[in-house]
Amino acid sequence: MATPLTADQFVAALRAEGVNVVEVGGWREHNRNHKGAWGPVNGVIIHHTVTSGTQGSVDLCYEGYDELPGPLCHGVIDKAGTVHLVGNGRTNHAGSGDSDVLGAVVAESALPRPTSMDVDGNARFYGFECINLGDGDDPWPAAQLEAIERVSAALCRAHDWGSGSVIGHKEWTDTKIDPVGFSMDGMRGKIAGRLGSAPAKPTTPTKGDGSGTQPYTVQPGDTLTGIAESHATDVPRLVTLNGLKDPDVLHPGQKLKVPAAGNDYEPFPGADFFKGEPDSPVVTAMGRRLVAEGCSAYGEGPGSRWTDADRNSYAKWQRKLGFSGSDADGWPGRNSWDALKVPRSS
Repeated sequence: MATPLTADQFVAALRAEGVNVVEVGGWREHNRNHKGAWGPVNGVIIHHTVTSGTQGSVDLCYEGYDELPGPLCHGVIDKAGTVHLVGNGRTNHAGSGDSDVLGAVVAESALPRPTSMDVDGNARFYGFECINLGDGDDPWPAAQLEAIERVSAALCRAHDWGSGSVIGHKEWTDTKIDPVGFSMDGMRGKIAGRLGSAPAKPTTPTKGDGSGTQPYTVQPGDTLTGIAESHATDVPRLVTLNGLKDPDVLHPGQKLKVPAAGNDYEPFPGADFFKGEPDSPVVTAMGRRLVAEGCSAYGEGPGSRWTDADRNSYAKWQRKLGFSGSDADGWPGRNSWDALKVPRSS
Protein backbone atom coordinates (compact mmCIF):
# COMPACT_ATOMS: atom_id res chain seq x y z
CA MET A 1 0.00 0.00 0.00
CA ALA A 2 1.16 3.52 -0.72
CA THR A 3 0.10 7.11 -0.30
CA PRO A 4 -1.07 8.55 -3.66
CA LEU A 5 1.35 10.88 -5.40
CA THR A 6 0.64 14.60 -5.38
CA ALA A 7 -0.01 16.23 -8.75
CA ASP A 8 3.55 17.57 -8.89
CA GLN A 9 5.00 14.19 -7.94
CA PHE A 10 2.80 12.49 -10.53
CA VAL A 11 3.95 14.73 -13.39
CA ALA A 12 7.58 14.54 -12.27
CA ALA A 13 7.49 10.74 -12.18
CA LEU A 14 6.04 10.50 -15.68
CA ARG A 15 8.45 12.99 -17.19
CA ALA A 16 11.43 11.35 -15.48
CA GLU A 17 10.44 8.16 -17.31
CA GLY A 18 10.46 10.00 -20.64
CA VAL A 19 6.67 10.35 -20.98
CA ASN A 20 5.30 13.16 -23.15
CA VAL A 21 2.73 14.80 -20.83
CA VAL A 22 -0.11 17.22 -21.57
CA GLU A 23 -1.92 18.76 -18.58
CA VAL A 24 -5.61 19.19 -19.42
CA GLY A 25 -7.64 22.02 -17.91
CA GLY A 26 -7.97 21.89 -14.14
CA TRP A 27 -6.95 18.23 -13.86
CA ARG A 28 -5.04 18.83 -10.62
CA GLU A 29 -8.28 19.50 -8.71
CA HIS A 30 -10.53 17.31 -10.88
CA ASN A 31 -11.62 14.16 -9.03
CA ARG A 32 -14.44 12.23 -7.35
CA ASN A 33 -12.99 12.43 -3.84
CA HIS A 34 -16.36 13.56 -2.44
CA LYS A 35 -17.75 10.10 -3.30
CA GLY A 36 -15.26 8.05 -1.30
CA ALA A 37 -11.68 7.35 -0.36
CA TRP A 38 -8.68 7.92 -2.60
CA GLY A 39 -5.92 5.63 -1.44
CA PRO A 40 -4.01 3.88 -0.20
CA VAL A 41 -3.06 2.90 -3.75
CA ASN A 42 -1.85 -0.51 -4.81
CA GLY A 43 -1.34 -0.46 -8.55
CA VAL A 44 -2.26 0.62 -12.07
CA ILE A 45 -5.17 -0.48 -14.26
CA ILE A 46 -4.98 -0.21 -18.06
CA HIS A 47 -8.15 0.33 -20.12
CA HIS A 48 -9.15 1.09 -23.70
CA THR A 49 -11.60 3.86 -24.50
CA VAL A 50 -13.81 2.25 -27.21
CA THR A 51 -13.42 5.60 -29.03
CA SER A 52 -11.31 7.13 -31.77
CA GLY A 53 -9.78 10.59 -32.12
CA THR A 54 -7.66 12.30 -29.51
CA GLN A 55 -9.68 15.37 -28.59
CA GLY A 56 -13.06 13.65 -28.35
CA SER A 57 -11.58 10.86 -26.24
CA VAL A 58 -9.80 13.28 -23.90
CA ASP A 59 -12.96 15.37 -23.53
CA LEU A 60 -15.03 12.28 -22.73
CA CYS A 61 -12.58 11.07 -20.11
CA TYR A 62 -12.38 14.52 -18.54
CA GLU A 63 -16.13 15.24 -18.46
CA GLY A 64 -17.66 11.76 -18.36
CA TYR A 65 -21.33 11.37 -19.26
CA ASP A 66 -24.74 11.36 -17.58
CA GLU A 67 -24.48 7.85 -16.14
CA LEU A 68 -20.82 8.14 -15.15
CA PRO A 69 -19.36 11.58 -14.37
CA GLY A 70 -15.73 12.35 -15.05
CA PRO A 71 -12.91 12.11 -14.64
CA LEU A 72 -12.99 8.57 -16.01
CA CYS A 73 -9.26 7.98 -15.46
CA HIS A 74 -6.07 9.77 -14.49
CA GLY A 75 -4.59 9.92 -17.96
CA VAL A 76 -5.51 9.28 -21.60
CA ILE A 77 -2.81 7.73 -23.79
CA ASP A 78 -3.24 8.67 -27.44
CA LYS A 79 -2.06 6.85 -30.55
CA ALA A 80 1.11 8.93 -30.76
CA GLY A 81 2.09 8.06 -27.18
CA THR A 82 1.21 11.39 -25.57
CA VAL A 83 -0.38 11.15 -22.12
CA HIS A 84 -3.17 13.66 -21.42
CA LEU A 85 -3.70 14.10 -17.68
CA VAL A 86 -7.41 14.55 -16.85
CA GLY A 87 -7.76 13.67 -13.17
CA ASN A 88 -5.92 13.72 -9.85
CA GLY A 89 -7.47 11.71 -7.03
CA ARG A 90 -10.38 9.30 -7.11
CA THR A 91 -11.65 8.73 -10.67
CA ASN A 92 -14.45 6.62 -12.13
CA HIS A 93 -12.32 4.10 -13.99
CA ALA A 94 -12.16 0.76 -12.21
CA GLY A 95 -15.42 0.21 -10.36
CA SER A 96 -15.87 -2.80 -8.13
CA GLY A 97 -13.60 -5.80 -8.46
CA ASP A 98 -12.31 -8.93 -6.80
CA SER A 99 -10.58 -8.65 -3.41
CA ASP A 100 -8.56 -11.78 -4.25
CA VAL A 101 -7.16 -9.98 -7.29
CA LEU A 102 -6.29 -6.99 -5.09
CA GLY A 103 -4.48 -9.34 -2.72
CA ALA A 104 -2.49 -10.79 -5.61
CA VAL A 105 -1.57 -7.30 -6.84
CA VAL A 106 -0.36 -6.35 -3.35
CA ALA A 107 1.67 -9.57 -3.15
CA GLU A 108 2.69 -9.30 -6.81
CA SER A 109 1.76 -12.93 -7.28
CA ALA A 110 -0.17 -14.82 -9.98
CA LEU A 111 -3.55 -13.26 -10.62
CA PRO A 112 -6.64 -15.37 -9.90
CA ARG A 113 -9.62 -15.23 -12.23
CA PRO A 114 -11.96 -12.49 -10.94
CA THR A 115 -15.28 -13.90 -9.75
CA SER A 116 -16.60 -11.36 -7.25
CA MET A 117 -17.08 -7.61 -7.04
CA ASP A 118 -16.45 -6.86 -3.38
CA VAL A 119 -13.85 -4.07 -3.29
CA ASP A 120 -13.73 -0.52 -4.69
CA GLY A 121 -11.04 -0.24 -7.34
CA ASN A 122 -11.53 3.51 -7.80
CA ALA A 123 -9.94 4.02 -4.38
CA ARG A 124 -6.98 1.68 -4.93
CA PHE A 125 -5.71 2.06 -8.49
CA TYR A 126 -4.38 4.65 -10.88
CA GLY A 127 -6.20 4.30 -14.20
CA PHE A 128 -5.14 5.02 -17.78
CA GLU A 129 -7.48 4.96 -20.77
CA CYS A 130 -5.78 4.18 -24.08
CA ILE A 131 -7.45 5.38 -27.27
CA ASN A 132 -8.57 2.25 -29.12
CA LEU A 133 -11.89 0.94 -30.42
CA GLY A 134 -11.32 -2.38 -28.67
CA ASP A 135 -12.62 -4.36 -31.64
CA GLY A 136 -9.45 -6.37 -32.15
CA ASP A 137 -8.77 -4.62 -35.47
CA ASP A 138 -7.89 -1.09 -34.33
CA PRO A 139 -4.07 -0.96 -34.29
CA TRP A 140 -1.85 -0.30 -31.30
CA PRO A 141 1.00 1.86 -32.63
CA ALA A 142 4.42 1.14 -31.16
CA ALA A 143 4.55 4.65 -29.67
CA GLN A 144 1.29 4.06 -27.79
CA LEU A 145 2.40 0.71 -26.40
CA GLU A 146 5.70 2.22 -25.31
CA ALA A 147 3.84 5.01 -23.53
CA ILE A 148 1.75 2.44 -21.62
CA GLU A 149 4.99 0.75 -20.62
CA ARG A 150 6.64 4.02 -19.56
CA VAL A 151 3.62 5.30 -17.61
CA SER A 152 3.29 2.03 -15.73
CA ALA A 153 7.02 1.85 -15.01
CA ALA A 154 7.01 5.45 -13.80
CA LEU A 155 4.37 4.77 -11.15
CA CYS A 156 5.88 1.45 -10.16
CA ARG A 157 9.26 3.14 -9.74
CA ALA A 158 7.73 5.99 -7.72
CA HIS A 159 6.05 3.57 -5.30
CA ASP A 160 8.73 0.86 -5.32
CA TRP A 161 6.34 -1.62 -6.94
CA GLY A 162 7.17 -4.39 -9.39
CA SER A 163 5.45 -5.02 -12.73
CA GLY A 164 2.94 -7.29 -10.98
CA SER A 165 1.22 -4.13 -9.76
CA VAL A 166 -0.01 -3.38 -13.30
CA ILE A 167 -3.17 -5.14 -14.49
CA GLY A 168 -5.81 -4.85 -17.20
CA HIS A 169 -9.40 -3.96 -16.39
CA LYS A 170 -10.46 -7.45 -17.51
CA GLU A 171 -8.14 -8.88 -14.86
CA TRP A 172 -9.89 -6.83 -12.16
CA THR A 173 -13.49 -7.82 -12.91
CA ASP A 174 -15.26 -10.45 -15.02
CA THR A 175 -17.62 -7.80 -16.41
CA LYS A 176 -15.01 -6.11 -18.65
CA ILE A 177 -12.89 -7.07 -21.68
CA ASP A 178 -10.40 -4.19 -21.82
CA PRO A 179 -7.78 -3.89 -23.01
CA VAL A 180 -8.19 -5.87 -26.24
CA GLY A 181 -5.38 -6.08 -28.76
CA PHE A 182 -2.25 -6.80 -26.74
CA SER A 183 -1.20 -9.14 -23.94
CA MET A 184 -1.05 -7.84 -20.39
CA ASP A 185 1.46 -10.57 -19.57
CA GLY A 186 3.65 -9.32 -22.41
CA MET A 187 3.23 -5.74 -21.23
CA ARG A 188 4.22 -6.67 -17.67
CA GLY A 189 7.33 -8.33 -19.10
CA LYS A 190 8.30 -5.10 -20.85
CA ILE A 191 7.63 -3.08 -17.70
CA ALA A 192 9.79 -5.45 -15.68
CA GLY A 193 12.61 -5.04 -18.20
CA ARG A 194 12.34 -1.26 -17.98
CA LEU A 195 12.38 -1.33 -14.19
CA GLY A 196 15.61 -3.29 -14.32
CA SER A 197 17.55 -0.17 -15.31
CA ALA A 198 17.50 3.57 -14.71
CA PRO A 199 14.80 5.61 -16.46
CA ALA A 200 15.61 6.14 -20.12
CA LYS A 201 14.46 9.02 -22.27
CA PRO A 202 12.75 8.20 -25.59
CA THR A 203 15.15 7.22 -28.33
CA THR A 204 16.28 10.19 -30.39
CA PRO A 205 14.85 9.81 -33.90
CA THR A 206 17.33 8.77 -36.56
CA LYS A 207 18.39 11.73 -38.65
CA GLY A 208 17.32 11.81 -42.25
CA ASP A 209 19.66 11.20 -45.15
CA GLY A 210 18.90 14.45 -46.95
CA SER A 211 15.94 12.94 -48.81
CA GLY A 212 13.43 13.98 -46.14
CA THR A 213 13.11 10.40 -44.86
CA GLN A 214 14.60 8.18 -42.21
CA PRO A 215 14.64 4.38 -41.79
CA TYR A 216 12.07 2.52 -39.69
CA THR A 217 12.11 -1.19 -38.81
CA VAL A 218 8.70 -2.85 -38.61
CA GLN A 219 7.93 -4.24 -35.14
CA PRO A 220 5.58 -7.15 -34.27
CA GLY A 221 2.02 -5.87 -34.25
CA ASP A 222 2.77 -2.80 -36.37
CA THR A 223 0.30 -1.66 -39.02
CA LEU A 224 0.88 0.92 -41.71
CA THR A 225 -1.83 3.10 -40.19
CA GLY A 226 -0.12 3.02 -36.79
CA ILE A 227 3.30 3.76 -38.31
CA ALA A 228 1.80 6.69 -40.22
CA GLU A 229 0.18 8.13 -37.10
CA SER A 230 3.43 7.80 -35.18
CA HIS A 231 5.36 9.74 -37.82
CA ALA A 232 2.86 12.55 -38.54
CA THR A 233 2.05 11.30 -42.04
CA ASP A 234 -0.56 9.18 -43.80
CA VAL A 235 -0.81 5.74 -45.37
CA PRO A 236 -0.81 6.90 -49.02
CA ARG A 237 2.47 8.75 -48.47
CA LEU A 238 4.10 5.68 -46.88
CA VAL A 239 2.84 3.51 -49.75
CA THR A 240 4.42 5.92 -52.25
CA LEU A 241 7.70 6.29 -50.34
CA ASN A 242 8.15 2.53 -50.12
CA GLY A 243 6.53 1.31 -53.34
CA LEU A 244 4.26 -1.00 -51.34
CA LYS A 245 1.96 -3.23 -53.39
CA ASP A 246 -0.18 -4.32 -50.44
CA PRO A 247 -0.29 -1.86 -47.50
CA ASP A 248 -2.02 -4.47 -45.34
CA VAL A 249 0.97 -6.83 -45.43
CA LEU A 250 3.96 -5.96 -43.22
CA HIS A 251 6.61 -8.25 -41.76
CA PRO A 252 8.58 -7.77 -38.52
CA GLY A 253 12.08 -6.67 -39.43
CA GLN A 254 10.96 -5.10 -42.71
CA LYS A 255 12.74 -1.81 -43.48
CA LEU A 256 10.61 1.18 -44.42
CA LYS A 257 11.20 4.81 -45.23
CA VAL A 258 9.25 7.27 -43.05
CA PRO A 259 9.30 11.09 -42.95
CA ALA A 260 12.33 12.39 -41.06
CA ALA A 261 11.50 14.08 -37.76
CA GLY A 262 11.34 17.84 -38.08
CA ASN A 263 12.40 17.64 -41.72
CA ASP A 264 9.25 16.82 -43.64
CA TYR A 265 6.61 19.28 -42.47
CA GLU A 266 4.91 21.98 -44.49
CA PRO A 267 6.17 25.43 -43.51
CA PHE A 268 3.47 27.91 -42.52
CA PRO A 269 2.17 29.34 -45.84
CA GLY A 270 0.84 32.54 -44.24
CA ALA A 271 -2.65 33.59 -43.18
CA ASP A 272 -3.43 35.19 -46.55
CA PHE A 273 -2.92 31.82 -48.25
CA PHE A 274 -6.02 30.40 -46.57
CA LYS A 275 -8.13 33.55 -46.89
CA GLY A 276 -7.66 33.26 -50.66
CA GLU A 277 -9.66 29.98 -50.57
CA PRO A 278 -6.82 27.92 -52.10
CA ASP A 279 -7.18 24.63 -53.97
CA SER A 280 -3.98 22.91 -52.87
CA PRO A 281 -2.65 19.56 -51.62
CA VAL A 282 -1.48 21.50 -48.56
CA VAL A 283 -5.13 21.88 -47.56
CA THR A 284 -5.70 18.13 -47.92
CA ALA A 285 -2.62 17.31 -45.83
CA MET A 286 -3.76 19.78 -43.17
CA GLY A 287 -7.24 18.27 -43.10
CA ARG A 288 -5.90 14.76 -42.65
CA ARG A 289 -3.84 15.89 -39.67
CA LEU A 290 -6.90 17.61 -38.14
CA VAL A 291 -8.89 14.38 -38.52
CA ALA A 292 -6.04 12.40 -36.92
CA GLU A 293 -6.09 14.83 -33.97
CA GLY A 294 -9.83 14.32 -33.48
CA CYS A 295 -10.61 17.86 -34.67
CA SER A 296 -12.84 17.05 -37.62
CA ALA A 297 -15.87 19.10 -38.63
CA TYR A 298 -15.94 17.42 -42.05
CA GLY A 299 -19.09 15.84 -43.42
CA GLU A 300 -16.91 14.33 -46.13
CA GLY A 301 -13.32 14.78 -47.15
CA PRO A 302 -11.08 16.58 -46.37
CA GLY A 303 -10.36 17.80 -49.89
CA SER A 304 -7.94 20.17 -51.52
CA ARG A 305 -10.27 23.20 -51.67
CA TRP A 306 -10.38 25.36 -48.51
CA THR A 307 -13.96 25.43 -47.17
CA ASP A 308 -15.86 26.35 -44.04
CA ALA A 309 -15.41 22.73 -42.92
CA ASP A 310 -11.64 23.27 -42.94
CA ARG A 311 -11.98 26.48 -40.96
CA ASN A 312 -14.34 24.89 -38.43
CA SER A 313 -11.99 21.92 -38.05
CA TYR A 314 -9.00 24.19 -37.56
CA ALA A 315 -10.91 26.14 -34.91
CA LYS A 316 -11.31 22.87 -33.00
CA TRP A 317 -7.54 22.38 -33.21
CA GLN A 318 -6.93 25.90 -31.89
CA ARG A 319 -9.27 25.27 -28.96
CA LYS A 320 -7.51 21.98 -28.29
CA LEU A 321 -4.27 23.95 -27.96
CA GLY A 322 -5.93 26.23 -25.42
CA PHE A 323 -6.73 29.23 -27.64
CA SER A 324 -10.07 31.00 -27.31
CA GLY A 325 -12.00 33.96 -28.71
CA SER A 326 -10.47 35.55 -31.80
CA ASP A 327 -7.42 33.31 -31.39
CA ALA A 328 -9.62 30.30 -32.16
CA ASP A 329 -11.39 31.69 -35.24
CA GLY A 330 -10.27 28.89 -37.55
CA TRP A 331 -7.71 30.92 -39.52
CA PRO A 332 -4.31 29.19 -39.18
CA GLY A 333 -1.54 31.07 -37.42
CA ARG A 334 2.13 30.18 -37.23
CA ASN A 335 2.12 28.73 -33.69
CA SER A 336 -0.90 26.47 -34.19
CA TRP A 337 0.34 25.45 -37.66
CA ASP A 338 3.76 24.45 -36.39
CA ALA A 339 2.13 22.43 -33.59
CA LEU A 340 -0.06 20.56 -36.11
CA LYS A 341 2.99 19.20 -37.99
CA VAL A 342 1.41 18.95 -41.44
CA PRO A 343 3.43 16.54 -43.63
CA ARG A 344 4.89 17.93 -46.84
CA SER A 345 2.54 17.31 -49.74
CA SER A 346 5.12 17.63 -52.49
